[in-house]
Amino acid sequence: MKNYKVIILISVAMFAFNSCKENKDTNKNDVAAVYQCPMLCEGEKTYHKEGSCPVCNMDLKQIAENSSKEINNTEISEESIFNLTTNWNTEEGETIQLNDLKGKTLVMVMIYTTCKAACPRLVADMRNIEKQIPETNNLHYVLVSIDPETDTPKRLKEFAIENRMDGEQWTFLQGTENGVREFANVLAVKYKQISPMDFSHSNIISVFNTGGELIHQQEGLGVDNKETVSKILELIQ
Repeated sequence: MKNYKVIILISVAMFAFNSCKENKDTNKNDVAAVYQCPMLCEGEKTYHKEGSCPVCNMDLKQIAENSSKEINNTEISEESIFNLTTNWNTEEGETIQLNDLKGKTLVMVMIYTTCKAACPRLVADMRNIEKQIPETNNLHYVLVSIDPETDTPKRLKEFAIENRMDGEQWTFLQGTENGVREFANVLAVKYKQISPMDFSHSNIISVFNTGGELIHQQEGLGVDNKETVSKILELIQ
């Protein structure tokens, strides 16, 4: 009988020891390091691995530790544009996915640079919105080309400079034909090539929250943008 009691006590002790060890291991795994460029070349963008800044090549600096629970809480919803896995080329020649813009409020519009009618108005509308918003690292303006064959990264860069939209808060994207069409469908933007150089298209400016969910759309050219500005201000507060 005594032997049985001894065996039971040993078993309980071993179970408690293993449970404690597992808890320590779990807590250890729940912590993930967060890194950031010391020069803030990409604003407040963070990384979860050591490395160097893709802009200035300086070593990333560890700034904090996030638990895996916190990371899981930032998982994207089914309605998020960050579920789209198409690769895009920026005006700087970098390849990104929309998911790389996660964590920022996004103001997005679809244009093409050779447009002489609606697009200049859309560009003016985007700049008008920007002028009414306080400068912040939590907001990004994105212009997506519906003419990826013509609008190469080089052409997009030239267009950005011509229109004084070459600041850090602006990004121009060139995708594949399928990728552009997929993104347009998400935004309910319709476009059609009507000649070798011209497209007919919807005139819509879209606002997304930091999780990539569509919050607001402004349709038309030169329309009252008070509601759009108000929505953006709410999101960046």
